[in-house]
Amino acid sequence: MKSAPSKIFVTAIVVTLAVLASGLMYVRYVSRPWTRDAQVRANVVGIAPRVDGPIINIPLQDNQPVKKGDLLFEIDPSTYQAAEANAAANLKKVQSTLEQAKQKLARQTALYEKKVTDLRNFQDAQDEYSVAVADTVAAEATLKTAGLNLSYTKVVATVDGYMTNMNTSVGQYVNAGEELLALVDGTSFWIAAYFKETQLRHVHVGDKVRVTLMGHESEGFAGEVVSVAWGIFLQNGSTVDLLPEVSQTVDWVRLPNRFPVRVKIVGQPPVPLRIGQTASATLVGK
Repeated sequence: MKSAPSKIFVTAIVVTLAVLASGLMYVRYVSRPWTRDAQVRANVVGIAPRVDGPIINIPLQDNQPVKKGDLLFEIDPSTYQAAEANAAANLKKVQSTLEQAKQKLARQTALYEKKVTDLRNFQDAQDEYSVAVADTVAAEATLKTAGLNLSYTKVVATVDGYMTNMNTSVGQYVNAGEELLALVDGTSFWIAAYFKETQLRHVHVGDKVRVTLMGHESEGFAGEVVSVAWGIFLQNGSTVDLLPEVSQTVDWVRLPNRFPVRVKIVGQPPVPLRIGQTASATLVGK
């Protein structure tokens, strides 16, 4: 049976080791902070048509990867084809009028120089030619606009990425400017890591970060701090609501606010990334 001094000595050693371990963990936590409050983010491009009309073709499936320039959906082009044909015919008409005005001006100029006709007829010919020129320019612009509108009936991907949350079907009538699809920019993934304000003095642009995703803890990947937010939205209304809103985790305790730190992903992650995935981020130094 151990004596009382031996028990006291063992207890003192255990307490000392516990204090040292706690101290080391605290220093590690402060000097190289980490957070489990992080999320995968990416830019989302809202896809909206630039012309009105019913959809006649959707060659995609929900959550399908797409390349920049791939056709997403097509609007019935018949109305815009007719508008382009009408604009082309009108351009030919005004071009003919322009040619007549040009010939008339040439005749009136020759007659005026020979003093066969008066100044008034010469000026009238000049005015008719100027009007014909303006009408031709306007007709060319109308034809160009009609051509653009016709091309807008085919809506294509603006970036490489992934279509998601597709709730559109053939036959649906769409309006210009109305967002229909969400295109996740596959080249824009990053990590939003929320660090306490007491940790921010240890977070610097250029710091290396190790990121792990929930469910893939053994498949970490590298990141790098690129920026630290300069503000968050305050519930008392003292700041504009364009700033990020970060809620407290415990309402009845005064806790340090958490600020988003933007972490870019370095290299190719070992797992697919999806917006909203829960992540952990640990600073590992420069």
